[in-house]
Amino acid sequence: TTMGRTQNAGTLPTATGYVTLQAGGGVSYARPDYGNSAIMGASLFADYNFSMHLGVEADIHRISFVTPTNLAENSYFIGPRFLFPHGRFTFYCKGLVGEGDLVATDQQNSPGIQNSANTLSFAYSLGGGIDYQATPRIVVRALDYERQRWSYIHGLTPAVYTVGVAYRFY
Repeated sequence: TTMGRTQNAGTLPTATGYVTLQAGGGVSYARPDYGNSAIMGASLFADYNFSMHLGVEADIHRISFVTPTNLAENSYFIGPRFLFPHGRFTFYCKGLVGEGDLVATDQQNSPGIQNSANTLSFAYSLGGGIDYQATPRIVVRALDYERQRWSYIHGLTPAVYTVGVAYRFY
């Protein structure tokens, strides 16, 4: 039984023992605020939820695979995540802090960016998304959105969208 009700074989456990850890990856699409082209890459994320409504998230965005402007944006964040579970769906919002790294993927066409060491800057992100509990161990990140703010030069404000999948450890 879960919270006084008999649990059907096809349902997931509810609030009892809600401590969870999941880690996964996905494909990211970003709209940088320079040029007219979107850039794409990959992301890794880990979520530790220590209650039904509160957790922490760490994510790494390596948005450097498709870069028409020869500038990639990589970010490294950690911070609180607020959860709103509804059946197999978990809606969440988050506020993360960390670093942003503007990287020239082609030094000849990006002479102002010498290397990643001089472009690392403090950054923060506000965002949210939807996770779907496909099985007791597989979580589909249906959509994750982050609006980032970097302190680099006049402040970059990329919008990053990610879809992916995670493995839930417990």
